[in-house]
Amino acid sequence: MLEQLAPPAEDPILSLTVAYRQDERDDKLDLGIGVYRTADGHTPVMAAVREAAIAIAAQQDSKSYVGLAGNEAFNQAMITLLLTDTSALARTAAIQTPGASGALRMLGELIAYARPGATVWLSRPSYVNHQPVMEACGLEVREYPYFDPATKQVDEPSMLAAIAKLGPNDVLLLHGCCHNPTGADISWNSWQKIAAMAQQQGFLPFVDLAYQGFGDGLDADAAGLRLLADTLPEVLVAVSCSKNFGLYRERTGAALIIGETLEHAQRAKGHMQRIARATYTMPPDHGAAIVAHILADTQLQQSWLTELNAMQQRIVRLREQLAGAFREASGSERFHYFQHHRGMFSVTGLTPEQTAALRDQHGVYVVGGGRVNVAGLSENRIDKLVSAFLAVGA
Repeated sequence: MLEQLAPPAEDPILSLTVAYRQDERDDKLDLGIGVYRTADGHTPVMAAVREAAIAIAAQQDSKSYVGLAGNEAFNQAMITLLLTDTSALARTAAIQTPGASGALRMLGELIAYARPGATVWLSRPSYVNHQPVMEACGLEVREYPYFDPATKQVDEPSMLAAIAKLGPNDVLLLHGCCHNPTGADISWNSWQKIAAMAQQQGFLPFVDLAYQGFGDGLDADAAGLRLLADTLPEVLVAVSCSKNFGLYRERTGAALIIGETLEHAQRAKGHMQRIARATYTMPPDHGAAIVAHILADTQLQQSWLTELNAMQQRIVRLREQLAGAFREASGSERFHYFQHHRGMFSVTGLTPEQTAALRDQHGVYVVGGGRVNVAGLSENRIDKLVSAFLAVGA
């Protein structure tokens, strides 16, 4: 049997991490995989996370199963965190999932079950895992125009023109904030137009919110989602705690179903538990227990918010410094998009040859297409990145 298998394609991001670790150069620079790093290159454990983990270890008296829906206190905390002050707060159900990718899979399976033959529309480009997950659910996947390689911004007229053609059998997957991989986010005006078109045309919005708090702040980053949730009868949401709680390896996420009524949402939750039973059965406990503990404790929640805000503000400063260093070194404004983008990533448009030259000649690792993890950059390595980019003809 196994001899029939063809060699699998390498993961474009995770394989880069392996290559970086095998690189013996002292001055190498890893801007590939999406993790936040401090100025000294360390991915920290947030203070509130550490304190919550210690408290849980001291108090927890059982390692019994948590159930198909996972930690219900966590589920309700995520609903509140994302949908506070909206009408959707009272008509939303959630299940805990193994990361946001688990949420994508559960919601994709729900779409395939509830709306057979649906088409899921992804931005061009989109998160590398969106297409394979949706296709694994048996769904047709198509793309809508999104990123303009020339301006490095969202091509909103083309995007809105494509969305205007969608109908009841279509699902529109949107990045809630900090678009991955481009870093270019849609405007508030476009969020309003999308909400109005969804209401009129009947397509289903599906929001992937993996970076809440890393763009313009916790509430600002949820504004587009909250608009959709407040005005539309149904919205699907995948959310991750990897970035804003620093729980990368704990695989902590949630799938939210906003229904026209709570009864509809709970019915969908029941089906997702059935789907979960046939895949991973139950999600891991530890990360969700930490998040639930933090959000239930006023002091820990404030500690978490303070540290999250500091991380977000540092990313903004890194972007400003990077754009300024490019301006000074190149004598042009062609890298100004680094300052305009939001969140961890920016797509630079490097060719495969330039990306390879960065790696081979300069020890700078970025994802194909030139996606740079700005949040993984140290202030004292900005000049290295700038000089390497210019050296390969960026």
